[in-house]
Amino acid sequence: MRGRSVGNSESNRGLEWHAGDMPYSTRFGDHFYARSDGRAECAHVFIAGNGLPDRWRGRDTFTIAELGFGTGLNFLETWRQWREHRLPAARLRFVSFEAFPMRAAEMRRALGPWPQLEPLADALARAWPNDPPDTIAQDFNDGVRLEVHVGDALHRVCNWRESADAWYLDGFAPARNPEMWSPELMQSVFDHTVAGGGFATYSAAGWVRRNLAAAGFQVTKQPGFAGKRDMSVGVRQD
Repeated sequence: MRGRSVGNSESNRGLEWHAGDMPYSTRFGDHFYARSDGRAECAHVFIAGNGLPDRWRGRDTFTIAELGFGTGLNFLETWRQWREHRLPAARLRFVSFEAFPMRAAEMRRALGPWPQLEPLADALARAWPNDPPDTIAQDFNDGVRLEVHVGDALHRVCNWRESADAWYLDGFAPARNPEMWSPELMQSVFDHTVAGGGFATYSAAGWVRRNLAAAGFQVTKQPGFAGKRDMSVGVRQD
């Protein structure tokens, strides 16, 4: 691809940069977000797909969980919208599960195309540890708390003791990272979703939707982002 650049240490860690500041995982052979506009993709797929911000209005606390923290883009765009729409004293808990955390400088570089996120990206970079522990926990302004559980997603989700109001399912493409969409992990996602809660994902792969439905979600399709025909959303109704 055009504009490819990579340093030795980044190459060894499975990270390349395409077209300037577009992060690409050589481990999974996929980009970290939509090449057209990752921030707009987050707003369309994960935020709107979960019925946000309407669902957090009037709530004292709201918990979002995510598979795949990546660059932190989904967290930051959610935080940006939260600070615009939240009630005073309301609290947002954003919990993410990530096997291969990026470094602060890498995240900051990847987030550079969106000046709207710059103050929040700077705050995240300042708080991000150089050597991430098993769990990264940090309180930010606007009643926002971030928790990133580092390690195998199935193990970490199964051992998580809380439940989410909304899930962002944002692993790499199912064909390239099938373990992130396995029946066992989708069942654990369902088990850690509150009644009336749900998920959104860019993927509309048939076997992914079947795994989510078998776990217990009522799964439907919605129009995808940037010309992609479909995406998937679901609700836990019990």
